[in-house]
Amino acid sequence: MSRAASGAVVDPHNSALLLVDLQERLLPAIHGGTQVVAAASWLCRVADRVGVPIHATEQNPERLGPTAPSVARWLRPERTHAKMHFGWTREAGVLEAFPFSQVVVGGTEAHVCVLQTVLGLLAAGRRVFVVDEAVGSRTPRDRDRALERVRGAGAVVVTREMVAFEWLQRAGTATFRDLLPLIRDPVP
Repeated sequence: MSRAASGAVVDPHNSALLLVDLQERLLPAIHGGTQVVAAASWLCRVADRVGVPIHATEQNPERLGPTAPSVARWLRPERTHAKMHFGWTREAGVLEAFPFSQVVVGGTEAHVCVLQTVLGLLAAGRRVFVVDEAVGSRTPRDRDRALERVRGAGAVVVTREMVAFEWLQRAGTATFRDLLPLIRDPVP
């Protein structure tokens, strides 16, 4: 990974939150799925408050259903993207319509759709930050190998709090005070 990528700060003015396939029918099979969704919902609340756009993908939604309600409540319909490819960036026109230079990513499954989406974003020159506690797979081993692989490819693996504080940029603001109770919450 280049020094520039590893030292990049998540910029609230140039980033988007992308949640990959956090779908109701898939989640019961995900190891720690409840915690993954809770972390993603937490990130949505922070992103919404600081004005970072929230996008989500849904893999074959007719078969796997919609995004989990605790995440879907933060989404605008035009920012929910149905897909059939495992890697979202393989869908026609996605990269042209997604102008963000930085992408904060969470979702499932870490070793399939998250991995392929992250690799596609990196190949397109985007800086990618994968939120450790907001990604999951059916097995911990697959999740762990996926995180190793995205790190090796140039993505930065971060925690939700790292992202929140980088989006906030400073203390003493109304936004900081509003989010402080959420930041102090240890769940998940």
